[in-house]
Amino acid sequence: MKSRLPEIGKISPEVFDELIYPHLGAKNASILVPPQNGVDVGIVEIGNMAIAMTTDPVFIVPEYGWEKAAWFALHILVSDVVTSGLPPTYLSIDLNLPMSMTEEALETVWKVVHRECERLGIAIVCGHTARYENCAYPMVGGATVLAVGPKDQFVTPKFIRPGDHVIITKGPAIEASGIFASMFPQKIEGTFGKAFFEKAEALFYKMSVVEDAMTAVSVGVREQGVTAMHDATECGIWGGVYELAQAAGLGVELNKDAIVIEPCTLEICQLFGIDDPYAAISEGTLIIACRPAFSDRIVKALQEKKISASVVGHFTESEKGMVVIENGKRRAFSHPRVDPFWQAFYRAVKNT
Repeated sequence: MKSRLPEIGKISPEVFDELIYPHLGAKNASILVPPQNGVDVGIVEIGNMAIAMTTDPVFIVPEYGWEKAAWFALHILVSDVVTSGLPPTYLSIDLNLPMSMTEEALETVWKVVHRECERLGIAIVCGHTARYENCAYPMVGGATVLAVGPKDQFVTPKFIRPGDHVIITKGPAIEASGIFASMFPQKIEGTFGKAFFEKAEALFYKMSVVEDAMTAVSVGVREQGVTAMHDATECGIWGGVYELAQAAGLGVELNKDAIVIEPCTLEICQLFGIDDPYAAISEGTLIIACRPAFSDRIVKALQEKKISASVVGHFTESEKGMVVIENGKRRAFSHPRVDPFWQAFYRAVKNT
């Protein structure tokens, strides 16, 4: 039988639905939001509080430099849990470090993790730290982040209704462009010049949706604003919007020409052979669903924080499907399934 597992990257929705979802251990009535494809968090209730949680690899890339690598690793973890609309509160972290990691490197990484957690209001409550054979970068452990708040303050795709607006922050290929700028600075500067590279280099610290999400929900949630959020990671904007609509059981209509674009992203994607930046990995791009009456206020709040954002479409009844409008023409779109970043990245590494 041919394997349905991907050559690289996340499993397909079909594998999740058929293999993972039917086998989730004991039943528990306290679960408010169970595992679901296209939803970044699970949520349980304890008393009158909601606890959102997410688990991911600890992803440390030494080539970024230890300071940047640690910042990125922490923000990847937190960016998922804030899509619940609740403030990040607790961190449990396991570090299974390669034998090559030095004490000096670990000290830098840990101090950055501490600094960012302190700044974001996150307490580190437990963990495990050790060096082992057969451990390798970038996957050097795993972590769980919990966000805590009142039960009437979390958001999830089940709250989305037809007519809700879609807001997108920062635009396509933020992560792809930020990683290329960090890993291949000479190629980018040599092609586009120093001024361009300095702008491109700044993309690295846009690879987080923590401020985006907390700013959006500060306007209000559910009937008063944001109804759901999703972090556009693998397969980018197309994948993220598709997953959010699918999780809500709805269709969606997008105006591609209304999506904001950060400087340098499209040029970097073209340089490294990514034909469709909107399908490329984009940690830092937040997809927000909200009640129409509040979309302008949410966009304004984001822009006041210097986060580029725009209303780019709306959700529809499911039978209308997934539609994108580009240059005035309508077409159906589907989930990309395979993110073009990975092939482009490994090709660039091979040719370096």
